[in-house]
Amino acid sequence: MPQVLPFLAIAVFVVVTPGVDTALVTRNALLHGRRAAILTALGVNAGIAMWATASAFGLGALLHRSEALFTTVRLVGAAYLVVLGAQAVWWSWRRGRPAAPELAPSRRSPFVQGILSNLLNPKIAVFFTSFLPQFVSPGGPVLGQLLLLGFLFNLLGLAWLLGCAVLTSRVGDALRRPRVRAALERVTGCVIIAFGVRLATERR
Repeated sequence: MPQVLPFLAIAVFVVVTPGVDTALVTRNALLHGRRAAILTALGVNAGIAMWATASAFGLGALLHRSEALFTTVRLVGAAYLVVLGAQAVWWSWRRGRPAAPELAPSRRSPFVQGILSNLLNPKIAVFFTSFLPQFVSPGGPVLGQLLLLGFLFNLLGLAWLLGCAVLTSRVGDALRRPRVRAALERVTGCVIIAFGVRLATERR
């Protein structure tokens, strides 16, 4: 069995540390309500689950070894976040106007935002590759232990983001007046752009 208790103690701290996932869930909770926030949280954790599984099978190590592959995925992910944030800022200046049909929030777009924000961030795969093996017990089935630890990490992340989605959406009910909504969209858009810029400029 893996060293579950030490792993959970550190994983909880990692999960609750604010990042782009929390920013996306918060943005969609405040601007589009609970359903959009929950879909975003599910998308985020679907991406995390994919990276955790892929890392257990060695993809994380491949990204860690290949500078070109890592950089390509990182820059694509950074560009996606910058575009997503810029779109939020742009629409914040157009408050009161009807959104174009192709850019209006759809039932699946928050989920897609969540999953893409993770799948296009190779640092998550490298994190799992370096973090999870520290809690694997020698002599046991390594793959099974890595998958179990990845599942527990994802479960913690899902619980945290769903909690954020529900609580923030309740606050958001009082903050969806046009001017307040536009200001929130602008601020969260800038935060997401900042995360994209940081991802583009950070080294492994």
